[in-house]
Amino acid sequence: MLLDAAFELLGSEGWEAVTVRSVLERARLNPRYFYESFGDLDQLAVAVYDRVVEDLGAVVWEALAASGEAPTDQVRAVVRGIVEFVDEDRRRGRVLYVEGLGNEALNRRRLEIGRMVVAFVEDSAAERRPSGQVADEVGRVAASVLVGGFSQLLVDWLAGRVRTDREQLIEDATALFLALGVAAATVAASRLPSSRRRRPPPRERHAS
Repeated sequence: MLLDAAFELLGSEGWEAVTVRSVLERARLNPRYFYESFGDLDQLAVAVYDRVVEDLGAVVWEALAASGEAPTDQVRAVVRGIVEFVDEDRRRGRVLYVEGLGNEALNRRRLEIGRMVVAFVEDSAAERRPSGQVADEVGRVAASVLVGGFSQLLVDWLAGRVRTDREQLIEDATALFLALGVAAATVAASRLPSSRRRRPPPRERHAS
């Protein structure tokens, strides 16, 4: 009940509206329930954020499981899952991408999760690396650009600064993310000795 109340306040009115009193009033609980569960408001805010991240993670894994093996299908499924997740309840997007900037503890958690997502994207791309091609730091660069850029894209789209419908946003983001992957592979290959260079797999070139 406390998490639900804090989620509503954080996602609808912002961090400034989240006080012990406001949370308790919305949850219709007396103060002892708050202090038995959380040390302070920071802990509550992080718990709300973690719950939204967990829900989004379940959406992403489900999308990947249902998408098949083709990179294009996997990327599109993940993009669609995330876009629909934040669009169907826009409080989620505010909790995930906006309100962390106004609270130090929440921002630290946001940055920590962001690094984990970057590592996941980098590892996923490495699994598709052509045999014999060594790891290259451009993979981390590309993953960071993708994760950070997508977060900002969602913030701007939810705020109406990117004026496109949901389906077009999904298609455009999918095409651009695939193109970024191909570009990163090309940069990495260009750093190899000429005798070891390989072009990106035909499937990924076609998908972009």
